[in-house]
Amino acid sequence: MNSEWIRNLPKAELHLHIEGSLEPELMFSLAARNQIALPYASVEEVRAAYAFTNLQSFLDIYYAGAGVLWTEQDFFDLTWAYLERAHADGVVHAEIFFDPQTHTDRGVAFEPVVTGIHQALQQAQERWGMTSGLILCFLRHLSEEAALQTLQQALPFRDWIVGVGLDSSEIGHPPEKFARVFAQAEAEGFLKVAHAGEEGPSEYIWSALDVLGVARIDHGVRSEEDPDLMKRLATERVPLTVCPLSNTKLCVFGSMREHNLRRLLESGLCVTVNSDDPAYFGGYVAANYEAVAEALSLGTDHLAELARNSFRASFLPASEKSRRLAEVEAFVQGGGGNTSG
Repeated sequence: MNSEWIRNLPKAELHLHIEGSLEPELMFSLAARNQIALPYASVEEVRAAYAFTNLQSFLDIYYAGAGVLWTEQDFFDLTWAYLERAHADGVVHAEIFFDPQTHTDRGVAFEPVVTGIHQALQQAQERWGMTSGLILCFLRHLSEEAALQTLQQALPFRDWIVGVGLDSSEIGHPPEKFARVFAQAEAEGFLKVAHAGEEGPSEYIWSALDVLGVARIDHGVRSEEDPDLMKRLATERVPLTVCPLSNTKLCVFGSMREHNLRRLLESGLCVTVNSDDPAYFGGYVAANYEAVAEALSLGTDHLAELARNSFRASFLPASEKSRRLAEVEAFVQGGGGNTSG
């Protein structure tokens, strides 16, 4: 598969944790700026630590890395570094997650976190026309009460935050733990998504849909274990924001050849491809497209459909979805010229 074709294919990214885009080089730079001692001697030593056996082994180093982020400028620099890479990968719309509790629990105020991220998103729109949405994720290993407090902190910034999500340790923390939080978020006008069916069982997907009332499922790869769930996801066109390199790095699948993305797509599900935590999992969104194209023998028709799904599944207004879908069609019909803008 032509890497340039994949990079130039207009696409949206809908499952990206901004803290998970913290590359080791930037981690060291911010640690020096903020006079923070890291438990690693070099960039190479940090990368060597990225040998994860499951979700929790990743989260342990993920939260440690986030400890270098303190100021509004830090969060701007982090977000801008991601946006530059996304732009180079053909991303024209990005809906990114941020984990305010990871920072407020360390004593960082909510405002510099959201302001730094927002300013970078605004700059990307001004420079490249890249549209975006910001999604606040609650950490599911923390309490419902803590999530409610975080929701209250977010209210003054509701014009900057399109929705809420649910991430962190899935096992033992079912979606219904946060039913009241999501009900209150909906009452405040936020859209809703949730991680479900990555390491957690397919039952968590049912709960995310029926208890939390989410508009899309982040991951959702274990839906294949439940034929009734598969029928529902296909019939209702519930989007799945799948992250292939993440799934293999965290041993959800033994190898990319074992990944079920092609089967999900060919079963009529609205599957999308995303990078999750690209600094830790070995690639941004174009690398994820390339990996599944090679391992699962996906042709340009499959890849174009994944790109179309990324816009269909987005929180863009209908007119913007139509415009972006037309860009995909123009790109495909034109043989792969760069039509992103």
